Amino acid sequence: MSQIVFRNFSLLDPRWDEARGGYEVLVDGGTIREVSEKPIKAANARVVDGGGKRTLMPGLIDCHVHVFLTEVNIRNLESIPLTLLTAKSAELMRGMIDRGFTTVRDTGGADWGIKTAVESGLIPGPRLFISAKAIGPTGGHSDSRRRTDYQPASCGCCNGMVYVMAVADGADEVRKCVREQMRQGADQIKIMCSGGVASPYDPLDSLQFSEGEIAAATDEAKNFGRYVLAHAYTPEAITRAMNNGVRTIEHGNLVDDKSARLIQSKGGYMIANLVTYFSMKERAAQFGMTPEMLAKNDIVLEGALRSLEICKGAGVKVGYGTDLLGALQVDQSLEFIHRAKVLQPIEIIRQATLVGAEIVQQEGKLGVIEPGAHADLIAVDGDPVANLELFLGQGKHLPMIMKAGKFHKNTLK
Repeated sequence: MSQIVFRNFSLLDPRWDEARGGYEVLVDGGTIREVSEKPIKAANARVVDGGGKRTLMPGLIDCHVHVFLTEVNIRNLESIPLTLLTAKSAELMRGMIDRGFTTVRDTGGADWGIKTAVESGLIPGPRLFISAKAIGPTGGHSDSRRRTDYQPASCGCCNGMVYVMAVADGADEVRKCVREQMRQGADQIKIMCSGGVASPYDPLDSLQFSEGEIAAATDEAKNFGRYVLAHAYTPEAITRAMNNGVRTIEHGNLVDDKSARLIQSKGGYMIANLVTYFSMKERAAQFGMTPEMLAKNDIVLEGALRSLEICKGAGVKVGYGTDLLGALQVDQSLEFIHRAKVLQPIEIIRQATLVGAEIVQQEGKLGVIEPGAHADLIAVDGDPVANLELFLGQGKHLPMIMKAGKFHKNTLK
């Protein structure tokens, strides 16, 4: 196995409050083998020198992406076959890893095929934790039909919407659908508990899956060694989800103190997504998002920053997520800047590393720099704790990006 020594970097393990100088890191194959304050002896190792001005840190983790939602107006997926969807997805994933996101959790759409393509090196991209199809009830956020459609489309190869969404009604149908996603390799299960912005017909504050349906989903996921994440905006939807075994709440913009305390008491997580609402307000209309969708976006945008304050006050662990669609995915790193209106830089970096690792159940393997962890590392031209803007620019301030001990990018000697 090839060995690589990183030296002359400041080291930022997110468990610390700041980057620290004087450390060297030895990577052996796909794993971090040694972290030392003394020179590491590895005679045959390749040396990567940070020049004394760069920071070495864990690769970033985005816990809410959609690699197959390649259109800003997701209704346009109706005319995109799976072959074209895959090609567009490959471009989006390359952009993610170029920006330093070495791990992402896809929350509806990505399947075992695209995950295998990345793992086998056929397509460059981050580690993928997949949900397969996002599941919701008839008429809910996952129902991809137009009002003139009375029967579901028969096949996902001719209609991208059908490929990324699933509809189930009643506890038995939900159980069967959850089992099917896990049979298809899902790392976690995505369900809909409230209305959404990008779906045209369901009110934002609608309650979707019933308590019995949610409980069926979480029971089946637990039986399979998986967990459930819930799309939920309102306190009512959050409460229903958490009281029935859901582990992570996605979005949660309208959370209140009581529902935040419930998440904390259950040991749950919030995955906030601020940037998507700002970016949709600014640019989504030009990509075909309808006035009805944008009106709902305004409602959740109003609560976005406040949700971070509420969760911090309640002690809720918040993961870094973006939920950007299609061409807006270039704004992925702007989430750091929006969160900085409420949180300190090191808090946000921890959300994108340590908390993210917990969410994808990879504590000690991702999000840290310690022996035994995966060698997912990025180098930053400066100190990101002092300047979060170093994460911007589509990776131009990241001269080195490594995933599983292999260089995705390296401009250092």
